[in-house]
Amino acid sequence: MFVKSFHLGDEVLEALETSLSPERMSTYVKAAGGDREKALRLYTWNTAVSAAFYEPLQGLEITLRNAMHRQLRITYGSDWYDNPACGLDVGALDRIDKAKKTLQKQGYVTDPPHLVAALSFGFWVSLLGKGGRGPVPNRSKRNYDMTLWRTALHKAFPQSHRSRVNTHKPLDYLRTFRNRIAHHEPIFNRDLGADFHSILEVSSWLCPHTAAWIKHHSRVAELLVYERNEGKVLL
Repeated sequence: MFVKSFHLGDEVLEALETSLSPERMSTYVKAAGGDREKALRLYTWNTAVSAAFYEPLQGLEITLRNAMHRQLRITYGSDWYDNPACGLDVGALDRIDKAKKTLQKQGYVTDPPHLVAALSFGFWVSLLGKGGRGPVPNRSKRNYDMTLWRTALHKAFPQSHRSRVNTHKPLDYLRTFRNRIAHHEPIFNRDLGADFHSILEVSSWLCPHTAAWIKHHSRVAELLVYERNEGKVLL
């Protein structure tokens, strides 16, 4: 049982709605047809499935950044992020600079292992984009197809023959999904089965064995089965 029995009397309902805020609960109340008890049970399940998605998303993020770092290191050196030949745009350079400053402030060295771990999922996904403007003085447009994808990053996805654009698109979609979870937003009204499949598929482009490991240890499928079979408990 993933949604444990908990008595939701009027006093408890009022207290929880105050704690969680009526504004936050409004989406759930609407989905539950105005029934506040059902809304809170739906909220509980949404929290549980959000937590479960954190695990496969974490696996994908770590696998992605390590695979991309390996290929960039081969092409541009271990400190590729400081190599002008890499052709990073001003947005990427700004994120790198902020990550270095944060590491220094926290007393860590800014070597490749620490910096790679400090850079966000959004940073790595952005390197699969088309590239923006470079730094001053000339601010010339960066071409990530030429400087990053063709030279290095396509090799990070050995089980895929997709273009840069078709690699970036699902990863950017998963980035927004991850952000919804990180900001405690509702995800119950999404096609979560498709989201889980996308995580596993993209992970398999990087490493099929890792994708299989992620799938085996994930609780997402169990929660989705529970929701289908026991949805009446929620709604």
